[in-house]
Amino acid sequence: MSPRILITGATDGLGRGLARKLAAQGATLILHGRDGAKGEELLRELGGRHTFEQADFGSLAQIRDLTERILAGHDRLDALVNNAGMGVELARQESADGYELTFQVDYLSTYLLSILLTPLLARSAPARIVNVTSAGQAPLDFDNVMLERGWDGVQAYCQAKLAQITFTFAHAELLRPTGVTVNALHPASYMPTKIVTHLFTVQSTLEEGVDNTARLITGPSLSEVTGAYFNRAQPGRAHAQAYDAKARVRLLELSEHLTNVAFPGSEHLNGLG
Repeated sequence: MSPRILITGATDGLGRGLARKLAAQGATLILHGRDGAKGEELLRELGGRHTFEQADFGSLAQIRDLTERILAGHDRLDALVNNAGMGVELARQESADGYELTFQVDYLSTYLLSILLTPLLARSAPARIVNVTSAGQAPLDFDNVMLERGWDGVQAYCQAKLAQITFTFAHAELLRPTGVTVNALHPASYMPTKIVTHLFTVQSTLEEGVDNTARLITGPSLSEVTGAYFNRAQPGRAHAQAYDAKARVRLLELSEHLTNVAFPGSEHLNGLG
């Protein structure tokens, strides 16, 4: 049976490369993107068995609508690849929900999508969640998460990526009994993608990042690995805050508050560490 895989941010860069590789391996893909024209173009390139869903990660309402469409249209989901995101920006922006845009696009919408799809993934187990993060990580100041004071584009990006890794560890622990694995990775450094090339010099090939990510999605040797952070193809060590139990609880409580969607088992949050 062809594995069914949702890739967010599938119309450009790493996501598009992943879509090509996984489709060639026989997967049936649910492709997400913000640009409908790019989505339709990718569908034409890949062929008929795949589907495209449009949503802007800068809107939590659109993430809820996206989830409802996926749940209505699919009775199984073998893997969720949380790849959608934005890079280092030059000016502070706010989302449709009034939150700092990088934090919402790179973390908060991923939190919401992952929690809302958790029941479907659990019913489909064994299943995998792969969170595409970064080696660029910075701790969150929980009194200034939206960076209303002293906004900096690098800090905004790096703290959102660390939040995603911290959430990965908590989600993996929650889902450990279900047969759903949850891992995060830094796929490669400074790949030739649009979120890199507008500010930085390319250092890695896209193929390197695609291969490292695909390995976590489909690699047989990693089928039971969960709660891990990978730096490219090797197990890595994230920033210390990701392993801090109190910080993890504060992040999950903040995420619940901002999305109005509870982390399952949140009454036991203090046991997560």
